[in-house]
Amino acid sequence: MNKSLSSVPEFVLQCFIDSGQWSYTIAALFLIYLISFTGNFLVVLVIIMNPQHQTPMFLYIATLAVVDLMNSTNLIPRMLAAMIYGPLSVSYGPCALQVHVEGHILVVETLLLSLMAVDRYVAVVYPLRYPSLVTNKTVLVSNVIAVIIITPLTILLTELIFCISNSLPSCFCDYPTMVQIACNDDPKFLTYLSTITVIFAFGPLLLILFSYIRITQAALQISSVEGKKKVFSTCLTHLLVVGTIYIPLFLSYMLPGLGIPLSIEAYNTLIIVGNTVPPMLNPIIYSFRNKEIKGSILKLLTGTKPRQEIKNY
Repeated sequence: MNKSLSSVPEFVLQCFIDSGQWSYTIAALFLIYLISFTGNFLVVLVIIMNPQHQTPMFLYIATLAVVDLMNSTNLIPRMLAAMIYGPLSVSYGPCALQVHVEGHILVVETLLLSLMAVDRYVAVVYPLRYPSLVTNKTVLVSNVIAVIIITPLTILLTELIFCISNSLPSCFCDYPTMVQIACNDDPKFLTYLSTITVIFAFGPLLLILFSYIRITQAALQISSVEGKKKVFSTCLTHLLVVGTIYIPLFLSYMLPGLGIPLSIEAYNTLIIVGNTVPPMLNPIIYSFRNKEIKGSILKLLTGTKPRQEIKNY
């Protein structure tokens, strides 16, 4: 490769996975993508088709399903290609686009989880003010924020100089890995990433935890056993979704920071799990934990006409 180039025409993805688990990983990823695509598509479809689902909370769920669809489609096909065909060459433009889309998705997803927690907080603690405080416009705002936040990261990507290698030890185009193999020694490339990671990972998580603590306090004051059960059931659904998204990604970044070394194979495994399993589990969690969505999906699959139901949210 020409060492005078500040950028490269393509990157080579080296997807390091334990050779003994290679075939199982490929089969698992294919199954995950199939379940994720089908499940999230059904969730979006039933919410669009049923007028009783046209509320902010269901809009958040539908948007999360769309985000999960985009996330799976943005990552898994390229991962599978890198595993099946060996080292995979990806042009600079598509690689940079994948980085941008992935960053946008992660920001929107964390904001959505925060909005869903705040939605439940307002609904339980300030029910009379709910219509005036919670609107559908917040989803658009979250996408605007994501564009503003991720655009500088994309600009920083164009400033990276690859003078030694264009081989990425990753299963997809990953910004931290690109910085790792680049020849730039300016800390700004990781400083900005670390800053937005703290803000849009720990910030929303603290807001989510605060919201559910306040919801729990309010729920304990409800005299009706059925009312308490309904509130805790809804909260458990959302906390399960939060856990599936945060735990694998936290482990992949926190373990090295705690001095626990991870091999390239282990790191890639955690990153793959953290980015592909949550989009598969989210529609399953909502389908089983939310009676309205589960009922609407069953009616859609059996061909029966939807009827008006009492709302869970």
